[in-house]
Amino acid sequence: QVHLVESGGGLVQPGGSLRLSCAASGSIFSINIMGWYRQAPGQQRELVAYITRDGSINYVESVKGRFTITRDAAKNTVYLQMNSLKPEDTAVYFCNFFTPRNDYWGQGTQVTVSS
Repeated sequence: QVHLVESGGGLVQPGGSLRLSCAASGSIFSINIMGWYRQAPGQQRELVAYITRDGSINYVESVKGRFTITRDAAKNTVYLQMNSLKPEDTAVYFCNFFTPRNDYWGQGTQVTVSS
């Protein structure tokens, strides 16, 4: 059984930084895409950033220049460095690993940006 374990969320002031991590607890193969999503109260879940097997990266427009997604493929771990955080970044952040056979989700980690 594979689980994605997230860490790194918390409360931060506007302009601050956080680094989220997501690691697979079991064996997982052929990860095509590693991604981060977020969901704010009353809103739909949105894709924030993703990185493909061949290293292609994409971000939602609202986080470009502030967030950076990286991975350690050997450890099946993905990171999201979030800088210059804004109150509108407040949400529960979920990681996702997409493989040809399964779509794995983390349990979510709360990020709150507030003074």
